[in-house]
Amino acid sequence: MPRKEQGWVTFQTSEDERKILEEFCEQSQRTKTEILRELVRSLNQHTWASISSPTQQEKQEDAYIQKPDIESTIQKKSLKVSSRNILKGVVKRVVYGAVNSEVTLEIIHKVELISIITRASAEELELSEGKEAYAVIKSNDIVIARE
Repeated sequence: MPRKEQGWVTFQTSEDERKILEEFCEQSQRTKTEILRELVRSLNQHTWASISSPTQQEKQEDAYIQKPDIESTIQKKSLKVSSRNILKGVVKRVVYGAVNSEVTLEIIHKVELISIITRASAEELELSEGKEAYAVIKSNDIVIARE
């Protein structure tokens, strides 16, 4: 059941659209809810020329504005791993050392995981405070991943 401050969004899709979503969920090993939330969040990162009906001038201006390709945004976020314990979180802190880095992920409020990864990996993942990342847990190791 959703919290009071949360709401439901319900919409109809064609059979083809539903199959596309389900296949993507299976490939990315994520739920429909996770995929749709990421899609909605990605909309906030883009500037749209006009949400209402555009005027003729706005239509001409739109021709010069590159709108986001949402499908490629989602496709880019596909991560396939053999581990089945994947926890999404937000980077709370990264402490860079000479060789290794200590990464702290906040999974939910006041629940944190800390992982030691190579400095090169932390830099390649572009980890910094506030960015989303995943704790990928396999056996006794916690591996950090980012979309």
